[in-house]
Parts: sequence; structure tokens; C-alpha cells
Amino acid sequence: MTILVFDSGIGGLTVLREARVMMAGRRFVYVADDAAFPYGDWEEVALCDRMVKLFGELIERWKPEICVIACNTASTVGISALRKAYPQQQFVGTVPAIKPAAERTSSGLVSVLATPGTVKRQYTRDLIEQYASKCHVTLVGSTKLAALAEAYMRGGFTDEEAVKEEIMPCFVGDGIRRTDIVVLACTHYPFLANRMRKMAPWPVDWIDTSEAIARRAYNLLQASKTNNIAEFQEMDDVAYFTSGQPIDETRQLLAGFGLKPA
Repeated sequence: MTILVFDSGIGGLTVLREARVMMAGRRFVYVADDAAFPYGDWEEVALCDRMVKLFGELIERWKPEICVIACNTASTVGISALRKAYPQQQFVGTVPAIKPAAERTSSGLVSVLATPGTVKRQYTRDLIEQYASKCHVTLVGSTKLAALAEAYMRGGFTDEEAVKEEIMPCFVGDGIRRTDIVVLACTHYPFLANRMRKMAPWPVDWIDTSEAIARRAYNLLQASKTNNIAEFQEMDDVAYFTSGQPIDETRQLLAGFGLKPA
């Protein structure tokens, strides 16, 4: 059984890591649409059209049992169209963890750190209205964090002051209360979590949805009774980059995750 994990770049590796723990023995195919990175800069219609076409090719090539869309922007823009275009294929999407944030906050001040695309979409505002109407939610659209995370994972270095500049709008207060939860609404961002904690003006709870995404995929597979994994135990986990073969630094990163270039 093949599980396909999809992202615009390497951010979805955070989800892959969790999925491997829960679904050991399956074959994983990691797909990075890095030729179109970053997704947050795309217009919705153009991005949706690209995803539908690309997934036709991916499904035909790897015939996955389930596709995990490990990207908030891709999920909010394209997952409905993907399910319509490929009704026999199972998809798991990623949404900002607004509901658990609203349930956990003590101050009532929650921030959602995301790409500009996720911030501006009505889907995100609908989640806030549905699950966090009693909270004050600050939406912060970062234009640089995804790229900073990509560079950090490839080279092991990041500009901490640049990280600080991107996260500072998340920290708000009214003299009595202050932000106590920040939702990491992009799968790239957990790679920089330690740097964010270091540069934050006060401690907060950083919510990463990677485990929840992996668990949803696991539960769907359990429900479908798809447990025959012997066929794929001898096959390598691979990574496919739409721009072509990854650079040496990325190859080293992929090797650390047990992935070979497709």
C-alpha cells in the first residue's frame, strides 16, 4: 500500500515523520511541487487548476491508497476540486488548528501564523466563526517563514532576527491579557519552532497539526480495512520534486528522512 504525502516544498516532511510512526511498514511517496513554490503567492483558480492536473499524473503513476495534502493553502484551495475530479481517491487535507486553539486558550487571545494565501481565504474565517467566535483571533500572514524554513532544513542555519520579525505580530495584549496560543498554520513552520520559542517575547503554546493529520489518514485506512502491506515492504520510500532532481543539500535532507529521489 502506498501513501502519498504532498506539499509545495519540504514542509510536509513534518507530517511524513508522524505518519511513519503510525503507519509503519507502508510505502511512502513524498511529492513536493517546488516548481510552484510558494503556494501562498498563487491566485486560487490558477492553483486549483494546477493541482487537479498534477494529481491526475501522480495518481496514475503511484496509485496511492490515500493522498495526504500536507499544506494548508493547497487544502483550502484545492481539496474539494480534487475530491470531485477523483471521486475514487481518498484525500486527507490540512486546516488551521483553530478549534483546538480555542479550546485550550486561557486568555482568549489566539494568533494564527500562516501564509498570506491561508490568511485571506474565506475558509479560514469560517473556521474562526464556527469554532472561535468567543476568542480574539489575530491572523498573521508571513511572506518569508516558509522560505526561511526551507533554507534552515537544507543548510542548518536561519536568520533569527528575520524569524523574530515574522512572528512578532502574533504577540498582542490589552494590558490584562496577552496571546497564549499561536497556531502554526503551515507545515513548514514547525521546523523553526525552536527558533520561534527563542525569539518570542513571552512563552506561548505553539500548536502543530502534523500528528492530527497523520492520525486522520491512519483512521481512514483502518476504516477501509486496507491492511495488506506485505506487497510494498521491499520498496523504497521516495521523494518526487516537480522542478526536477533536488539539489545536494536537499538530497542529504531527504536521506535523513529515509527517502530516495524518484
